[in-house]
Amino acid sequence: MKTIDWTRDELVAYILLFAANSDFKEDPKEKEMILALVDKNTFQEIYDEFHTDNDYRSIKKITISLEQHNYSEDDIDVLLEDIKVLFYIDDDFSINEQIMFRFLEKLLKNS
Repeated sequence: MKTIDWTRDELVAYILLFAANSDFKEDPKEKEMILALVDKNTFQEIYDEFHTDNDYRSIKKITISLEQHNYSEDDIDVLLEDIKVLFYIDDDFSINEQIMFRFLEKLLKNS
């Protein structure tokens, strides 16, 4: 896997789906938030792809795509803020979500 043919919106949708699934459930509010950031077709394509990938493959796709899109530090900060909003949207920032946030923060800032 050397390149990923995603748009920036597809990458954002994938990362947010990855984050949303950190507590092993998809909250409807989380899905609504992602749909507010990307169009329905993009969401559905990425949703279907995400659910066929394992964690290793997901992380690999995220890091490769981040490099391809040359995300700046400011872009990463905006993305991390979106992830925080996603985690707080159901009023429960669970321990799994906290761990995932720290993991994604390190992953995104070191890519």
